[in-house]
Amino acid sequence: MRAVIPVAGVGTRLRPHTYSLPKVLLNVAGKPILGHILDALIEQNVTKATIITGYMGQLVKEYVSERYSSMHFDFVFQEQRLGLGHAIWMGRHTYSDEPIMIILGDTIFDVDLGMALNSGKNTIGVKAVEDPRRFGVVVKGTDNKITKLIEKPDEPISKLAIVGLYHIQDTPLLTECLDYMIDNDIKTRGEYQLTDALQMMIEKGADFNTFPVDGWYDCGKPETLLSTNRFLLDQKPIFPKLKDSIIIPPVFISDSAIIERSVIGPYASVADGAVVKDSIIRNSIISFNAKVVSSLLEQSIIGNEAEVKGHFHKLNVGDSSQISES
Repeated sequence: MRAVIPVAGVGTRLRPHTYSLPKVLLNVAGKPILGHILDALIEQNVTKATIITGYMGQLVKEYVSERYSSMHFDFVFQEQRLGLGHAIWMGRHTYSDEPIMIILGDTIFDVDLGMALNSGKNTIGVKAVEDPRRFGVVVKGTDNKITKLIEKPDEPISKLAIVGLYHIQDTPLLTECLDYMIDNDIKTRGEYQLTDALQMMIEKGADFNTFPVDGWYDCGKPETLLSTNRFLLDQKPIFPKLKDSIIIPPVFISDSAIIERSVIGPYASVADGAVVKDSIIRNSIISFNAKVVSSLLEQSIIGNEAEVKGHFHKLNVGDSSQISES
């Protein structure tokens, strides 16, 4: 089994953080977004992954190569971001005829991946939503198999949204349909859509089932990054004990972080090498090697190696910045 993970996006809504890091390497609950995804795959004994890179792709390559030596990685550079279908098509030579699991690289999922990986069938992760017009959706027949896939329908013909998890058993047929779509310049809403290729597969006789996804957590904006941080902390709360500080769970505090005379939590993440002194931190992310002194932070994201000194309530500070009270 191989995972295919597109991570080529720029992440403009997460600036200033994405000026210096690709979105998938932003810290949430103590590790990069991509790290959470790879850990979930390793738990399911997935040993190979194709990563479709783009913006700052070298940093992605360095991160996974250094931290995940137990997995084999193939890296494919997507120079032009022409849609999810195009991204998967770019990596077609790496997966040949073996089954693949396509996972969006900027989203955390609340799901048992084993349901899809062990099914032996083409399956798509879905969740019922109130307004399906913002998503790709599936229409199911009386036999519970998918009959139609539609990208952002104008009419609400189904409430089952496609959430960004796809298990493809028949990869040669997927490649055939992607080739046809690219060769004939078939686009929807200006992009080569994966849903269009999957619909072609269905029309050629491929069977597709669905599996339920309890929740998916987008990491595309500061507020959603913080809500994903909250979700992950609720799932695996860690309650460290510190001598001169107060911890209000759930929190994540790295063993290499330094905390002095502070109140941490609830829903605070303090990453490797970070320093927090004389401060109150809640519902915030303090990233790698950041330093926060004499501050009150809430709903804040402090980037790698940034420094904050003074009394503030909400900050969104990029990497290597300095904020201090005069």
